[in-house]
Amino acid sequence: MIQFENVGLRYGLGAEVLSDITFDVPSGSFQFLTGPSGAGKTSLLRLMLMSLRPTRGVIRLFGKEAARIPRREMPFIRRKVGVIFQDFRLLDHLTTYENVALPLRVRGKEEASYARDVTELLKWVGLGERMHALPPVLSGGEKQRAAIARALIDQPEILLADEPTGNVDPPMARRLLRLFIELNRSGTAVVIATHDLGLMDQYDARRLVLTDGRLQIYD
Repeated sequence: MIQFENVGLRYGLGAEVLSDITFDVPSGSFQFLTGPSGAGKTSLLRLMLMSLRPTRGVIRLFGKEAARIPRREMPFIRRKVGVIFQDFRLLDHLTTYENVALPLRVRGKEEASYARDVTELLKWVGLGERMHALPPVLSGGEKQRAAIARALIDQPEILLADEPTGNVDPPMARRLLRLFIELNRSGTAVVIATHDLGLMDQYDARRLVLTDGRLQIYD
């Protein structure tokens, strides 16, 4: 579903922040992306999301070379990818329920077709009592869980998660990991960027380890 071949990335005239990155994300796979702060994890996720273009090398998405995908096709491809950002990116004027339902509304679905699913997912992530709250009154952990629910509600083909458990307590982190595992078992490829070794040790999955912009893979 995603393929990198000898990808390099630099910002401006500086040194490369990613060098000779080669790996793939097969359909239905589960992978952890880890490494020290500043190693390039977020930059790699942004390349996978197509919000950055590589300085060199080739990236393929769903069998197509990213650099050659027409602009008009990009929104349809991005709909296949669920993303959990570190900064949440919730819309402050929408309730928790409305933020989570937004991907479905954008696709033109009627509320009657998704209201129950949104409500059940919010209950599962512990936000059943906060459905009608606006983001400014939510805690950091609540915002994180709302962002996770929004990324999962449309059952994406690929889920990219940047530190998805960074603002929640250990019991909720374990619960969210189970949610990601169940999503993966239903067919979604999952890539989780995390510093949490304890979280990774709970599930036997491939590890992509970035160190100083270079990638090592441990199956």
